[in-house]
Amino acid sequence: MVVVQGAHPTVAVLERHLTLYRRLWQASVFSSFVLPVLFLLSIGIGVGGYVGRLQGVDYLSWIVPGVLASTVFQIAVGESTYSVLGDFKWVRAYHAMRATPVGPADMVRGQLLYLVIRATVAVVAFLVVVVFFGGLHSPWALVTPLVCAVLTVSVAAPVTAFAATIEHDSYFSLLFRFVVLPSSLFAGVFFPVEQLTAVLRPLAYASPLWHGVELCRAATLGRAPAWPVVVHAGYLLAWAAVGFFLAVRAFRRRLED
Repeated sequence: MVVVQGAHPTVAVLERHLTLYRRLWQASVFSSFVLPVLFLLSIGIGVGGYVGRLQGVDYLSWIVPGVLASTVFQIAVGESTYSVLGDFKWVRAYHAMRATPVGPADMVRGQLLYLVIRATVAVVAFLVVVVFFGGLHSPWALVTPLVCAVLTVSVAAPVTAFAATIEHDSYFSLLFRFVVLPSSLFAGVFFPVEQLTAVLRPLAYASPLWHGVELCRAATLGRAPAWPVVVHAGYLLAWAAVGFFLAVRAFRRRLED
C-alpha cells in the first residue's frame, strides 16, 4: 500500500477500501439494496395484510425502520469479519500498511469510515424507495442516516476487534449463529420486544441493533421512543468507543508482536 504524499494515513486506508469496493460493488447490490426492498415489500405488504395495524400504524410503516437498521447491522457485521481476517491472514494487507506511516488506529478508522459510507449509501437508497410507499411519517426521518452511521460503528468496531484476534474463520459461524441471527430476530425488527418473555427481553435490550431500531422508528414515525433518546444514543456510542479501543489494541498486538 502506498500512502499518497500529504494524505492523512486514515484517508489512505479509506481510499484503499473505496478503490476495492469500486471494483467489486456489483456483488453487494443485491444484498445491500435489492434484497431489503424486496423483503420490505413481501413482509411489510404481504404479511402486513394479515397483521393489520401495530402500535397505531400500518405494519409496513412499523417495519420500515426495523428493516433499515437490520440492513445496516448486516453490512457492518459482514464487512468486519472475513475481510478483516483475510487482510491479516491471507492477503496480509495490514502488514503491508504497517510498513508505511499507517498505524493500527488509522487502519481501524479507515475501515469504520468506509463502512459508514457503505451504510449511508444503502440507507439513503432505501429511504428513497420507501417514500413512494408512504412508509415515512415525519421529517425526522432525515436523521436516520446519522443514527445508522452510529449503529454501524457500534457494531463494526467490536466485530473488527474480534476478527483481528482469531486465526480460523470457523469462529464466524458461532458469531452469526449465536449473536447475529438472534439479534436480527428478537431486536424489535419484526415485532415489539414487549412480546418477548421477561427472561429474553434483557437480551434484546443488550443488542445495539434494538437501540438502533428504536431510534430509527422514533424518527420515521415522529414519536418519542419508550426509552429516552440520550440513553439509546449513549449506549451505541459506548459500544463504538469500547469497540474502537479493543480493535486498535488487537491490531497493534497482531502486527507488532
